[in-house]
Amino acid sequence: MEIQPYLYFDGRCEEAIAFYGKALGATELFKMRFKDAPSDPAYATSPHIADKIMHAALLIGSTHVLMSDGTGDDESTSHSGFSLSVTADDVASGEKYFNALAQEGKISMPFQKTFWTEGFGMLVDKFGVPWMVNVRQAAP
Repeated sequence: MEIQPYLYFDGRCEEAIAFYGKALGATELFKMRFKDAPSDPAYATSPHIADKIMHAALLIGSTHVLMSDGTGDDESTSHSGFSLSVTADDVASGEKYFNALAQEGKISMPFQKTFWTEGFGMLVDKFGVPWMVNVRQAAP
């Protein structure tokens, strides 16, 4: 079994894909726009979402992250009640990921040494997605 996060970006999915590619080296595996879906009269594609992303898949490290623009019918997209966690192999990588994700975002805990690791920090990125960046502890 594999659990994959599925994030909705309220019309900013294309921007998010580019951002995570640059910040974390994410690879785009798949992207489908609403206009590319098979025609179904019961579920006609609204013109205002035709060019929006219906479904995309990214590979970030060894994790698949699924995403969409959503249909625009929701009042707002809110990312709460969870955090995506990045585990870096060393402090330099952890700090690099943290700083890249924090661009135009909000830092809730600066990247710093803690009692459990040489580097940890928390932030909410510019899309409202909460992240934790943690440095893997070396085996004793």
